[in-house]
Amino acid sequence: MEKLLTLAYDMGLTILYALVVLYVGLRVIKYVSKIIDKAFEKTQMDKTVRLFLESLIRMLLKVVLFITVAGMLGVQMTTFITVLGAMGLAVGLALQGSLSNFAGGVLILILKPFVVDDFIDGGGHAGVVSKITIFYTYLTEPDNKEIVIPNGILSNGSIINYSANNKRRVDLVFGVGYESSTREVKAIIHSVIESHELIDHNPEPFVRMSAHGDSAVEFTVRVWCKTSDYWAVHFDLMEQVKAAFDEANINIPYPHLDVNINNN
Repeated sequence: MEKLLTLAYDMGLTILYALVVLYVGLRVIKYVSKIIDKAFEKTQMDKTVRLFLESLIRMLLKVVLFITVAGMLGVQMTTFITVLGAMGLAVGLALQGSLSNFAGGVLILILKPFVVDDFIDGGGHAGVVSKITIFYTYLTEPDNKEIVIPNGILSNGSIINYSANNKRRVDLVFGVGYESSTREVKAIIHSVIESHELIDHNPEPFVRMSAHGDSAVEFTVRVWCKTSDYWAVHFDLMEQVKAAFDEANINIPYPHLDVNINNN
């Protein structure tokens, strides 16, 4: 009984020391992560690479801490490595998706189909890339919802990067009545385009009749602008062209249904 009590006392102290080391170690890792973050910011490292490396370093430090605590508890390193290898194989088979996400994160970091602050459409969601970690990419949707997408899905699927180029084309279609003058309609649209400060005239704006609809003649409008000004130009043209048509008494038709009643 005396030996058991002594053993329990020694084990209790060992476990207590291990827990203290674990707690202090996690605090130190958090502090070191902040220092690394500040150091990376001073080097003006690419934000995408910086966030990925920070996530990877934190994980490696936690693995080292876990091995250290296991050693304090009396786990032999050779036995620990053997068990860890067997567990690694089993976990690797069970977590193929996670390994795929890690590989996808590395591919995204190297190939850079998108970077932090880009607006992308991928994995069934669209939003601004807020950060890229070793397993997941975080998007912030326009309504401020955060979406977490596994890197494996993004690296193996199609991605639309709306921020890849500095300029984008705004495509709109306007319908007017058949009685309207084609020349007048085109002139009105051109005047609205000319007066808009955000529209880039290189390439030249495109305004042409594109279809004879059931109740309207359709005009396709294509203009270029900075990517950051896309939605401003889109909504401005929609509003300003409508106002210009109203001022010039250009009819904008809508579907009509003629009903004939036979009294007999």
